[in-house]
Amino acid sequence: MPSSLMAEVTARLEAGTKVDLHAWHLSWTADEPPLVGGTDTGPTPYELLLGSLAACVAITLRLYANHKEIRLSAVDVVLEFDRVHADDCAECDERHDGWTDRVQTRVALHGVFSDAEKKRLEQVTSRCPVHKTLASGVQIVDSVTFEST
Repeated sequence: MPSSLMAEVTARLEAGTKVDLHAWHLSWTADEPPLVGGTDTGPTPYELLLGSLAACVAITLRLYANHKEIRLSAVDVVLEFDRVHADDCAECDERHDGWTDRVQTRVALHGVFSDAEKKRLEQVTSRCPVHKTLASGVQIVDSVTFEST
């Protein structure tokens, strides 16, 4: 993997909506619920996106707490994705259709903390790399090829 490449995932869909995903030696599945034609064999793409953010938040908090010797015993992260009308969200950027995508986070930190540690952990919560990427936007460069089968 080139030094600037931080992650690579491959995905293969053959029939239906079930997608087999691979990264290094790990494999998992994504799918859609039956309501939209899927077979419900794995999380939806949005659930995977939220899972990435939740994992990054939790890991970043753990690494920071370990580094600063803060007594963090557990982290619970709950994320919700929805679309709201831009008029109902003063701090949101409006999309061209008047709606905005929104992720709401609820993070519960378990342990014994001083007031200073609480303040710092609260700041660290929004500083994980995936949070920063999603909050600032990401450039997507598409390339499509056609293979004969």
